[in-house]
Amino acid sequence: MLEPGIIKKLDEVVVNRIAAGEIIQRPANALKELLENSLDAKSSHIQVNVKSGGLKLLQIQDNGTGIRKEDLSIVCERFTTSKLSKFEDLTEIATFGFRGEALASISHVAHLSIQTKTASERCGYKATYADGKLLAPPKPCAGNQGTIITIEDLFYTMPQRRQALKSPAEEFQKISDVLAKYAVHNPQVGFVLRKQGEQPSLKTQACSSRTENIRGIYGAAVAKELMEFSHKDEMFKFELECLLTQVNYSAKKSTLLLFINHRLVESSALKTALDTVYATYLPRGQHPFVYMSLMLPPQNLDVNVHPTKHEVHFLYQDEIIERIKQQVEAKLLGSNATRSFYKQLKLPGTVDLEATQTLDKTQRIYEKDMVRTDATEQKLEKFFKALEKTDSGLSSSSGNETLSQEESFRVTAARKSKEVRLTSVLNMQQSVERQCQVSLRSIFKQLVYVGCVDERHALFQHETRLYMCDTFALSEELYYQRLIYEFQNCPEVRVVPPLSLQQLLLIALDSRAAGWVPEDGDKTELADNAVAILQEMAPLMREYFSLRISEQGCLESLPALLPQHVPSRAQLPVYLLRLATEVEWSEETQCFETFCRETARYYAQLDWQDDGDMRSQHWYMEHVLFPGFKKYLLPPARLKKHLYELTSLPTLYKVFERC
Repeated sequence: MLEPGIIKKLDEVVVNRIAAGEIIQRPANALKELLENSLDAKSSHIQVNVKSGGLKLLQIQDNGTGIRKEDLSIVCERFTTSKLSKFEDLTEIATFGFRGEALASISHVAHLSIQTKTASERCGYKATYADGKLLAPPKPCAGNQGTIITIEDLFYTMPQRRQALKSPAEEFQKISDVLAKYAVHNPQVGFVLRKQGEQPSLKTQACSSRTENIRGIYGAAVAKELMEFSHKDEMFKFELECLLTQVNYSAKKSTLLLFINHRLVESSALKTALDTVYATYLPRGQHPFVYMSLMLPPQNLDVNVHPTKHEVHFLYQDEIIERIKQQVEAKLLGSNATRSFYKQLKLPGTVDLEATQTLDKTQRIYEKDMVRTDATEQKLEKFFKALEKTDSGLSSSSGNETLSQEESFRVTAARKSKEVRLTSVLNMQQSVERQCQVSLRSIFKQLVYVGCVDERHALFQHETRLYMCDTFALSEELYYQRLIYEFQNCPEVRVVPPLSLQQLLLIALDSRAAGWVPEDGDKTELADNAVAILQEMAPLMREYFSLRISEQGCLESLPALLPQHVPSRAQLPVYLLRLATEVEWSEETQCFETFCRETARYYAQLDWQDDGDMRSQHWYMEHVLFPGFKKYLLPPARLKKHLYELTSLPTLYKVFERC
């Protein structure tokens, strides 16, 4: 008959060594704990000496406040700390070490000695420890203010742990990686790392900068591509400081230096979010360099969830990561103008071996996942003259003259472009870039036009998905952005002959869209007032938007925002009336904003024929509007509601695969 085992209490030494194995997993963990102690001690210079990857010797010397002589007797006992007095203090902890386990754990798995001197003591003291206990009373010694902690024969009590570690060279690389990250985050502290008897392999100066430390540690190639930004969020109560590489830089290995409340931690969710953002810009298999410092209220942060403190939990984690992702997206979008590309020329007849090898190694792609349309393919309609657009200009009332759009392009090309310096316009451009959603931009950039549904809707394909979109909403946003980015440099669409503002405004007042009622007053008087407003603002519209009004009160030109696009003839009178009545001319930012919105609303309206000229609709959608979406549109998140996913190839295969 089997008897149950007897439960007994483990020996205290066994318990402590088990606990030590959780805290000190390798030399780099011991270094991290001791570095944090040195930083807590207000050190301005920290020197690390290493032998055999930290297994034979790991020594940390600092010039901090030191340890008092009377504390040396218990400093290596478990749960002895100067940071906490009661459990509630954990909610307000603002230092690195707080549990009092680091030195105790090291003393159970290595030979440990401490030499220290405080500012108030006349000499220093040296003590040695084993299994958390002081072996002999501290001995007086000469020394400078600060502490020297020497660890020898790490894991001599745990041979299986020692055998499982990497080679000394790899362990030294991990030590160097930890020290490098703390050196970047703490530029006010000087760090030195050397193998015993050799020149320093890592050295930073005190009172340096993070960028300079990155340059010295990670190289000039990273430092020259860095861009810095900060963000403060009032809703989720966090502050962010970030240094990240632009899209010109990429490396095979991802580098993320993440500090939360000055602690070096890891976050797989945040790393995945950053990789998702960069995936739009970098080649497959390439990664960025990112340094990020996140400050949270201590009461929102739980630092006591992992023995080595490399993992923390905090409130609103998903929401904060999403906010950070949006900030990085906006920053990368603004830096994309500096993109550099390199092209390698090949001799005629050479075979692309790399592409051939890649093909051989590629796993099978199932039919349901194949993208069936290539955006670079030509279509037969391209060669049919019947589908070419013949009427490309705004005509006068007689219908004989058209706008010379080609001539306006030549004039624009010859004219030297003007640099935009108005803060209000630059802020509008930055707002567009901040609001742009990278995933939507990727869809529009790679779309393949399918066909026109009706006057307002069209179909397009992205990869294996079929979408229907509201072309009016998308084109209104597109024309608004074109006005902002072509500010002071808009090409012109000439009106030949010029049209009288008085007559156009009277036509507008007679239309149902104007909403005129007798109480509004005489139409002629209202038209005269509108003409006066437009003529007064004519210099501004001519200088900034290429909308020309002559001294005689005639419309001479409109801005050209897309190649081969001509604004609506039918909606022109109402547009001019709304310029006079809806634009806030008295304040600069509001003036530009309302003018661009009204103009974009007008340009998005099209003159479809009553007889349903589908050929002109298809031509305009395929050759004017959708190329504009692909090339220029930076879609904000609000445009999602104007996209409708109709179906996808995997979905269709589920339905038809049995047929």
